[in-house]
Amino acid sequence: MSDSQKQIVQWFPGHMAKTRRQIKESLPLVDAVTELLDARIPMSSRNPELDELTNKKPRIVLLNKCDMADEQTTKEWIEYFKSHGQYAIAVDCRSGKGLGAYRPLVRQVLAEKIKSNEEKGMAGKALRVMVVGIPNTGKSSFINRMAGKNRAKVADKPGVTRHNQWFVIGNGIELLDTPGVLWPKFDDKTVGDRLGFIGSVKDDVMDTETMAMRLLEVLQKDYTDLLIERYKLQKIENIASLEVYELLEVIGRKRGMLISGGEIDTERVSVMLLDEYRGGKLGRISFEKPADY
Repeated sequence: MSDSQKQIVQWFPGHMAKTRRQIKESLPLVDAVTELLDARIPMSSRNPELDELTNKKPRIVLLNKCDMADEQTTKEWIEYFKSHGQYAIAVDCRSGKGLGAYRPLVRQVLAEKIKSNEEKGMAGKALRVMVVGIPNTGKSSFINRMAGKNRAKVADKPGVTRHNQWFVIGNGIELLDTPGVLWPKFDDKTVGDRLGFIGSVKDDVMDTETMAMRLLEVLQKDYTDLLIERYKLQKIENIASLEVYELLEVIGRKRGMLISGGEIDTERVSVMLLDEYRGGKLGRISFEKPADY
């Protein structure tokens, strides 16, 4: 992979172009849009094209995987969205945490639509909501939880959902699922890194060691205590001043990931670090704060 590819991730397969068309074509069918964001990177996991794609329909933001994000930072994000006139709640779609507030919020957001339906003699008409989000933000888990049946495919990798599907979730609400869609490219290297960290970009288009070291660089700076605790680094001096590659080797040696000659298998260490981060084993970590935006 060239240096330019490492700096600007380009990943826009044909099915994503199709998804953009599906969103535009389906928009007249819905009353509102629910956008799933990753609570750890709300801005980096937000498709900047969505405002144009959804034509500014009423929008509810779900900060998913809140159990993996810093709790105080997530509270600050909810206030941030509120201050920008948007509705946001923190949820964990796998466990169902926070989702009890979703149906009442939909009816609150669409109160005028409900009133209009009643005035037109269509009381009880279903409220239809499109569910959107980039890959791996948890749309299928959300729909499965709300629909109460495991009909939407779920996987911990991007690009599973391929076709629009409707789901009835009660309280007079129907959800329209759409495949996850990224934007054509990430001009900001940091955005590409953060999407790579959480698994929203397929690993085979990223260099694993480079991505792991970039993750480690962030953790070394902002979450040193979590690194020390997870990898038993209490006796290692000056962790904050170590070069990232040195720190990667220290962790590899602690885990016994050696190859012939006693060298560290840095590729294996990198895969382990990314897997453990994505599995929530390092603790609650947020990469973005409202104060930065």
